[in-house]
Amino acid sequence: MKRPPRSLPPYDPVGIQPETADAVHRRSFLKSCIGAAGFVGALGRTGSAASSPDSETLVTTLHRSLSEEQRSLICFPFDHPLRQKVDNNWMITDRSIGSLLTPDQLQMVREIFLGLHSPEYADRVLSQVRHDSGREGFEGGSAIALFGEPGTGKFEFVLTGRHCTRRCDGDSVEGAAFGGPIFYGHAAQGFNEKPDHPGNAYWFQAVRANEVFQMLDGRQREKALLDRARRESGNDTVRLSGSSKGLAGIRVGDLSPDQKEGVQKVLRDLLAPFRKKDADEVMNLVRGASGTGMDDLHLSFYKGHDIGNDGIWDVWQVEGPNMVWYFRGQPHVHVWVHVKA
Repeated sequence: MKRPPRSLPPYDPVGIQPETADAVHRRSFLKSCIGAAGFVGALGRTGSAASSPDSETLVTTLHRSLSEEQRSLICFPFDHPLRQKVDNNWMITDRSIGSLLTPDQLQMVREIFLGLHSPEYADRVLSQVRHDSGREGFEGGSAIALFGEPGTGKFEFVLTGRHCTRRCDGDSVEGAAFGGPIFYGHAAQGFNEKPDHPGNAYWFQAVRANEVFQMLDGRQREKALLDRARRESGNDTVRLSGSSKGLAGIRVGDLSPDQKEGVQKVLRDLLAPFRKKDADEVMNLVRGASGTGMDDLHLSFYKGHDIGNDGIWDVWQVEGPNMVWYFRGQPHVHVWVHVKA
């Protein structure tokens, strides 16, 4: 007989961390970057050397700093099919950034990555990538590629590794949040995590989603709780249906006002690690031109993947016609994301 669900762990999203020596060093590096004569042309977005460059500016700066040999290895046409690939553990080129880039270029890549995340979460997310890269670290376990040319309106930076696919596009990819599908995850204490996922950087998102499940009544739970989730298979994992019909789980538009507010909190937590401009773009795309797109989202949980048989669902997703946010917490956390107009 299945045990009743245990109590949810305390809700504990990542708090703002005190400033570290690394943060001070980063600020000094950025000032030197934007103040250097060779980088003046990259200040189009920030407007002045007094402001901190955003990730798009630093991508342009990085591109201009590359040697011909480096460009031959990591630069591609904008329409190259590799640009839209996503997976849970892969290198977009066969050279790690640590084996290819200079120390200053490596620092720019770190700053680009940090700048794609919210100030409250950036250092923690970088620590997660370093941890999951093992002995290789961020530099040895990450690879980058640049697609297109700066200033043409068709230019994108992609960084990949274990549990990481991130993009920086400067809105070159119209109507696509994050510039295309992304991936994040964490194996905090080994490949097979415990039911409460101790130390996992993203488990707080599942805690919030399970709070919504506990708000559902019996009939609603029957709609929301399914057996087996979708398989993980690269880009197929985040294929968009384009339709509000036939989606798995319970429709958000059919929930009560307090339950809808719970779903809103889930979305806020899903977006919390990312910079504001990307989070805003996601919400605008989900709401759609009519402003009612939230109602077409579906929330589903999967009992066939319950670590510890405890009734706190490790695998769940939010899906709409133009959105898949698939949280697969078994055996450790994998999260697949695709949001597009």
